[in-house]
Amino acid sequence: MQSHEFKRALFEVLEDTGKRRLAARSLRQFLIFLIIANVAFAVLETVPEVRDTFGPHLKFLQLGSGLIFLVEYVLRLYVADLHPPMRRYGPVGARLRYALHPDAIVDLIGALPLVLVLILPTQAVTMVVILRLLRFLKLARYSPALRSLISAVAAERRALLGSSMIIFGVILMAATLMYVIEHDDQPEKFKSILHGVYWAITTVTTVGYGDVVPISNLGKMVGAVVMLMGYGLIALPVGIIASAFAREIHSRDFVVTWSMVARVPLFEDLKAAEIAEVAKLLQAQSIRKGGTIAQEGDVADRMYFIADGEVEIKLARDSIYLGEGSFFGELALINQTRRSASVIAYRDCQLLVLEADALQNLMDRDATLATKIMEEARERVKAGKRILGELAEEELEQAGVYASAEDVETQPELFDPSASRKV
Repeated sequence: MQSHEFKRALFEVLEDTGKRRLAARSLRQFLIFLIIANVAFAVLETVPEVRDTFGPHLKFLQLGSGLIFLVEYVLRLYVADLHPPMRRYGPVGARLRYALHPDAIVDLIGALPLVLVLILPTQAVTMVVILRLLRFLKLARYSPALRSLISAVAAERRALLGSSMIIFGVILMAATLMYVIEHDDQPEKFKSILHGVYWAITTVTTVGYGDVVPISNLGKMVGAVVMLMGYGLIALPVGIIASAFAREIHSRDFVVTWSMVARVPLFEDLKAAEIAEVAKLLQAQSIRKGGTIAQEGDVADRMYFIADGEVEIKLARDSIYLGEGSFFGELALINQTRRSASVIAYRDCQLLVLEADALQNLMDRDATLATKIMEEARERVKAGKRILGELAEEELEQAGVYASAEDVETQPELFDPSASRKV
């Protein structure tokens, strides 16, 4: 049983799921630092002066970090059968399937240099250096923006292939024309169409090294047209990727927002379309570290979703900390009582705000939606879900704080402040 609990805890830390967010965030930041440091070490080691002076130290750091990457890879394989999509394949099948996943292959590439440096001859050191530099690919695991860019490129692969064929066609046509026009005047520089391809590539990409240029009037006219076309041709794949990337970011933000709203007990029984309507009401708000989000005693007329950052809820005897993906002030949408606690930004925060008036306007337009929300609110109040003013039991559980309303109201000494982080 203890072994299973340890494995579950390890999975939550490695994959950043569950309630061990602090440990997961610390591990993620450490690995990101280690990846960047490794790439820097691999580059610096090629400088003779640095290699001669710090060679032994750099080698020690490379071996140490390689061991860490190897342990990380082994541990990820160990917990692979806990991934929900992999569970049905069993322990062995899940690990084999996970090993073929792109993320796992990149992790293996990060661990390979440590193994290869021990078994390959000295002459193969170049391969080891290249593999060490490829460790920067591991950053894709920790960068949502980079993963979105990769997804955008993959989604538009057919359009990119089509634009590449257009560019190649223009290059081939320009090279053929230049070979026909300039071959007699410059037989050494335009020996064949392949030699013209080199000129066409440097011209279309607007690089223009100047080592091969047309000298005839007709050749210069063709060169001018190709240069002007180059701007449009290069902009073609850039525009495709940019629009796909923007669409991917928008889709990801919508999914994240929809998921956060769907987690709120007040809305959990709504249909997907109804949750989407509620999500449209959210307004973005940025709060700097130390800024006040809600003041004790103010009317609680809005709830908050934490898109990024961390907030501190200051209670009478303790403080509760909620991080990315959490929410608070749910019952404020219905009850609009006075706030029983002040909320400040513990770190810079990006918040999504749902105002009670906006929700009320939506409910006025949709009687079915209003009935569902009000019934859920009455059930939650009747079931004693209200706790510590406008805070709900689920909001405290997000921070790992567990207590019943009766315990807090009648026996505050039983409310265990050690379950949350102290100020």
